[in-house]
Amino acid sequence: MSRQVALLRGINLGATRRVPMHDLRSALEDAGHEDVRTLLQSGNVVLESTADPAALERDLAAPLHAAFGFEIAVLVRTRDELAEVIARDPFAGVADDPARYQVSFLSAEPEAARAEELERAALAPERVAVLGREVYAWHPGGVGRSELAKSITARRLGVEVTARNWRTLTKLLELADAA
Repeated sequence: MSRQVALLRGINLGATRRVPMHDLRSALEDAGHEDVRTLLQSGNVVLESTADPAALERDLAAPLHAAFGFEIAVLVRTRDELAEVIARDPFAGVADDPARYQVSFLSAEPEAARAEELERAALAPERVAVLGREVYAWHPGGVGRSELAKSITARRLGVEVTARNWRTLTKLLELADAA
């Protein structure tokens, strides 16, 4: 068994697609997953699984759909992969507000041309770096007003995308490391 971090996309953002965390934990435990923990109300799950991340993404889809009545995209990283995402921080020393620093997790590496187009879209003082299956984006003026943030999408990158701010990522790693 290894610690896995499941990032659910597009839940609890408005009046629809509501997923209470207690119900989420119960659905995943009923599906046979162990030590299921959630962080915040935005679909951050840490659990124990023998499945590799790609298999776990597929395995989580059915019980989530059955429990909540709609499809929920899930991206999974192992505990060690999450630690690597944090360790390779390309904007260390630049991004000084964890609420305005986001990492978008991708279902696969985007095509090189799409990644380059996104990197060209960053206008100072914003910064963006596409590193494998993650997009690091620094939004010093705030995420909500950022045109760059609005362009880090599945449509633009051609892969599934879900974003978390830096504070959430570090808390997820702490949760994954907790006994």
